[in-house]
Amino acid sequence: MTIESLSINKVSNGWHKQFSHQSQALNCRMRFAIFLPPQATSIHKVPVLYWLSGLTCTDENFMQKAGAQKLAAELGVAIVAPDTSPRGSKVPDDKLGSYDLGLGAGFYLNATQTPWDSHYKMYDYILTELPALIEENFPVNSKRALSGHSMGGHGALTIALKNPEKYQSVSAFSPICNPMKCPWGQKAFSAYLGDEQRLWEEYDASELIKKSTTHLPTLVSQGTSDEFLENQLKTHTIKEAASINDYPITINMEEGYDHSYYFIASFIEQHLRFHFEHLAI
Repeated sequence: MTIESLSINKVSNGWHKQFSHQSQALNCRMRFAIFLPPQATSIHKVPVLYWLSGLTCTDENFMQKAGAQKLAAELGVAIVAPDTSPRGSKVPDDKLGSYDLGLGAGFYLNATQTPWDSHYKMYDYILTELPALIEENFPVNSKRALSGHSMGGHGALTIALKNPEKYQSVSAFSPICNPMKCPWGQKAFSAYLGDEQRLWEEYDASELIKKSTTHLPTLVSQGTSDEFLENQLKTHTIKEAASINDYPITINMEEGYDHSYYFIASFIEQHLRFHFEHLAI
């Protein structure tokens, strides 16, 4: 698969690189960023943490704001940050220009409804196409972890819960835990998936965790002062679902923190060390 270099910056003795490529899954040109730690060589391949960002974000937000590169360089872990949706003039967008549907709001699912189904296949892109691209072009091994924020936390949890054999661990900051029951999720699912509730359940972490038979190391961090906590994120639903199925999940409610990247920057070290513990096995 051909990739085009867009930018390169040295950081923490490693390299942040930005590329574009033609995506078969999304039927458009896509952009992603990768941080390669100094340990990454053709002889020594390193594990990868895939980071999924939230609504309105691109591949740049996490890499520029989270401050993850220094510790990732020390641990010898690569980080890959894709865009949050397909992009381009031919890609459908919300006609009203809202931030929570269309461009920047792919919700990490495979759309089944027109006009979205021609491009919005973020589930396939994250699960299959992107890792194959990364492992073909960079000095990384097949050990993967998955993390994300808000909509990206939803994506990380649902993709990992449905494919536990593909990942060593999963974590999420402020994830949308029960999208079937919140305005963001209901709007996106109605548009992308139609009215079939059974299909919605396949992209709802609280529903998936109730029936999961494989236990993947799972960490969730949620700020108690997050303005979206009660109406959109509904962290209590995943806690209740895990209790029903006796699923071992760590949920940390962090006093006073909000939904911003200040929260992510405050606890990214904890998440990186959590993932490294399992990636190093």
